[in-house]
Amino acid sequence: MTTPGSDPLRTPTSPTGTPGTTAGPATGRPATTGGTTPQRHPARNAGRTAGRTLALALLLFVTVVLVLFVVYNTQTVEISLVFANVQAPLVLALVIAAALGGLLVGLAGLVLRARRRSS
Repeated sequence: MTTPGSDPLRTPTSPTGTPGTTAGPATGRPATTGGTTPQRHPARNAGRTAGRTLALALLLFVTVVLVLFVVYNTQTVEISLVFANVQAPLVLALVIAAALGGLLVGLAGLVLRARRRSS
């Protein structure tokens, strides 16, 4: 039943005059507070939070170890290459060697993966 002068197809207004709000729930969905959706899996969210905290702690630990590594390995060393001898900081030599080793392992992995796909 409608009151005289009202349009039943028009969006209802609240007593404050804000369009689109009603005094009660207009749909069958439960009302939410603060504009957030209700949590369905609190255990899953707790696991994600613990995982993020662990990842952040691990990142902080690795960062501290790397800073200490750089601070304690500042001496200059002589690197004997096939075509020349080069002097460089030890930390630079170790980082370059680690990067080249990682690149070599990554390329070997790609080759093995390509062989498995082709057979």
